[in-house]
Amino acid sequence: MNQSILFPDIQSWDEEQQIVTFPAQQSGALIECFIRKAELEKISGQRIEEEQQALDVFSQCRFELEELAEELIEEEEFNALGQIEVIS
Repeated sequence: MNQSILFPDIQSWDEEQQIVTFPAQQSGALIECFIRKAELEKISGQRIEEEQQALDVFSQCRFELEELAEELIEEEEFNALGQIEVIS
């Protein structure tokens, strides 16, 4: 794991967009990362029905999701808003 990219233990559910957001820090810069509910279901193999379940599934898959986000950050795969969308 690249130690210049850190992932604080913070995540939140956005009901409107159906995403879990989580921050990353690289060289002091804060980067917003997110994963869509459908992608989280695909990675976890679980159906997500509500907010707490989405956050629980995210926590169960955190290591894998952070690795995917780290790769995308290193490859500078930012969207137009400067965010990283985690996809497998």
